[in-house]
Amino acid sequence: MRIYLSLLLMLAWSHWTAAEILRLDLDDVIHPITAEYVVQGIAQADSERASAVILRLSTPGGLDASMREIIEKILTAKTPVIVFVGPSGVRAASAGFFILLASDLAVMAPGTNTGAAHPVSVGGGKSDETMSKKIESDAAAYLRSFAAKRGRNAELAEKGVIESKSFTAAEALKAGLIEGVAKDVDEIVANFDGKTIERFDGSSVVLKLKGESVRSLEMSLRQRVLAKALNPNIALILGLLGIMGLYIEFTQPGLILPGVAGGLCLFLAMVALNILPVNALGAAFILAALVLFVLEAKITSYGLLGALGVVSMVFGSVILIDSPIPELRVSPMTAVGVALPFAAIAIFLMRLVMLAHRNKSATGEEGMRNEIGVALTDINGEGRVRVHGEIWQASSDVPISAGEQVKVLSVDGMKVRVSRP
Repeated sequence: MRIYLSLLLMLAWSHWTAAEILRLDLDDVIHPITAEYVVQGIAQADSERASAVILRLSTPGGLDASMREIIEKILTAKTPVIVFVGPSGVRAASAGFFILLASDLAVMAPGTNTGAAHPVSVGGGKSDETMSKKIESDAAAYLRSFAAKRGRNAELAEKGVIESKSFTAAEALKAGLIEGVAKDVDEIVANFDGKTIERFDGSSVVLKLKGESVRSLEMSLRQRVLAKALNPNIALILGLLGIMGLYIEFTQPGLILPGVAGGLCLFLAMVALNILPVNALGAAFILAALVLFVLEAKITSYGLLGALGVVSMVFGSVILIDSPIPELRVSPMTAVGVALPFAAIAIFLMRLVMLAHRNKSATGEEGMRNEIGVALTDINGEGRVRVHGEIWQASSDVPISAGEQVKVLSVDGMKVRVSRP
């Protein structure tokens, strides 16, 4: 019995400690959320003593700080990190080029490309020539610092920064920038099992890939939501929906849902705009558009102020995110598609609110004042009148005969003060 129990414990322990390959998929712009996902994935692989991490990469580039965070984790990881640019047809441009060359093993699928890594200023307008040179020199030196130690062609890699040169998978392999070309993860496992690689710390490791299960690590729900919110188009839509929801709640207290949904949308938009490189001029144009929509609702401008507001909102939305990467900018189609309905709804709601404030109340004291009724009795100081189909005790400073019309001057509790119309 003890022998069987020992065997069961040994099998359970071997299953628990069995190594596997952890797969991460980065199909997005490189920003703090995607960087967090990659860094956490590599840390988990280290804690689980995985055989390797395969980071499948498809990106147009991204933010420098997030790129450096990923590279730092790759260079210090205990687990070998294989970066795979795939499937065919994708790219690893700009920051993706740096991440590819920082890996323990760099592989690309046929029909992919990498490079175009010239640094560009974001969030602060155009840099002067001296500052541009400094940024360029810093990026080139950073790339050389790990590309050369990885045994890759540092001189050619530097051209990807200085000259914005791009490389196909075949060109990168021939030039010594990557170690191989493979169509998918299975081919990587088959081609590179048993390959000896040198880690960044100088130690040598033999890759053990065949027979290992490949487990994909997905983003958490929080990371997926925030990654979507960091899309500038979605951030813009969330922000405007948030403003609309809060406006409806403030003008119609008690609805609750518009206020809660609007607050949540505005919160997500503020999180995104806090991370993205926001252009202050774009934000100013959007605020100006909101003011113009309010004026359109208050002033008869025959649509001129509303049209100016739409133009201001479209222009402000397009320049709101100051980034050289198209995926980190608001699409003109999105700007137009959001500005037009937002303007129409905002002006319509504002006019309804203003009309409601202008119209006389139909109930209570406000609703009774200046109403016309009929005296049911002679009123010599006091009497009774019918107003709104209701019988009221009434008082008057002048005598009024029964059957005469009366005009309500004020309401005092259950009594009205009247006079002749």
